[in-house]
Amino acid sequence: MPATTPIHLAVALDGAGWHPAAWRQAEIGPGTLFTAGYWAAVARRAEVGLLDFVTIEDSLAMQSAHPFVPDDRTDQVRGRLDAVLVAARVAPVTRHIGLVPSVTVTHTEPFHISKAIATLDFVSSGRAGVRVQVSGRAHEAALFGRRLFPERLYRQVEDPQGRAVTAELFEEAADYVEVVRRLWDSWEDDAEIRDQSTGRFVDRDKLHYIDFESRFFAVKGPSITPRPPQGQPLVTALAHSELPYRFAAAAADVAYVTPHDFEQVRSIVAEVREHADAAGRPAGAVSVFADLAVFLGASSVAASERKARLDEADGREYRSDADVFVGTPLELAELLGSWAEAGLSGYRLRPAVISDDLDAIVDGVVPELQARGLFPRSYGAGGLRERLGLPRPANRYAAV
Repeated sequence: MPATTPIHLAVALDGAGWHPAAWRQAEIGPGTLFTAGYWAAVARRAEVGLLDFVTIEDSLAMQSAHPFVPDDRTDQVRGRLDAVLVAARVAPVTRHIGLVPSVTVTHTEPFHISKAIATLDFVSSGRAGVRVQVSGRAHEAALFGRRLFPERLYRQVEDPQGRAVTAELFEEAADYVEVVRRLWDSWEDDAEIRDQSTGRFVDRDKLHYIDFESRFFAVKGPSITPRPPQGQPLVTALAHSELPYRFAAAAADVAYVTPHDFEQVRSIVAEVREHADAAGRPAGAVSVFADLAVFLGASSVAASERKARLDEADGREYRSDADVFVGTPLELAELLGSWAEAGLSGYRLRPAVISDDLDAIVDGVVPELQARGLFPRSYGAGGLRERLGLPRPANRYAAV
């Protein structure tokens, strides 16, 4: 049975696209990937499609054909711009679309990220979010030199040592998000007086120490940045299994998951909801989005041929943690409507080639969803949280 409630739609931006050979498409112009103009144009194109938000991929180490260890390939894009800074650059040239950069919390400090995302929320007038991710990669840890991880942790995730290290990473991430959220609340909404006649700019009684201490962090606060326009910018996380499901359900506003069929959608949504209930989250506090890698074409045959050409250029078949959809915009719209019936709030689409597949999403998928009454025909008022149906949280430190 198809969905009858509106679907939220986001796009995940990664270089020229999620297929490793995307940069070799002539119309992309690989020299533009490290320019502000490229990212601004892509975000504006997504905004034409009324998409709720874009995420911007980032990491602390060079990209690799292997998900966990570095490689020596030179025929794929290597190098990135900083996702938070890209989002800050894009914010002034867009008006509605949410901007959600990725941040690795394992080797960064929550104080720095809290003020960076708060600043992005001010620059974008309430459209900021963050995708938090952990890293147990030994080669990334070596860039900082403050901690060590087993070289082959990715092969040990199911044994006791690997599971213990992974659990610690997510425990640390949960504390990290808690510190960030408390710092966002460390200024009350009306802490700034800004009265020139009296010379009072701030009410010091409405700035609060957070005094957070755990085995990972000891942060006194307050922040140096006033409370963001949204109160709490959107916190999102990608989850594939029990530990990250539990983390996202307890700490995030949006969980991205990677089902491969309708029954997996139903099962994963139920599991995330159970973890959210166990964490004491109120009903509806966590939205579940499914990730899909998409190769779109005017026909199913054309889409398959596109993928085959890209695979041939890369020298191997494209595979993904998410389901790989190959077909027409109409077929994708039908799938999105069908899966939403299992409880999803929305989708985060990964365009195989941004210059082609983002256009197909905006010009093809969105109109098909609109025709079914599953997608809006204009942006409403308010910021990113409001658009997703999430309330502006009360400040935990404000006097009742």
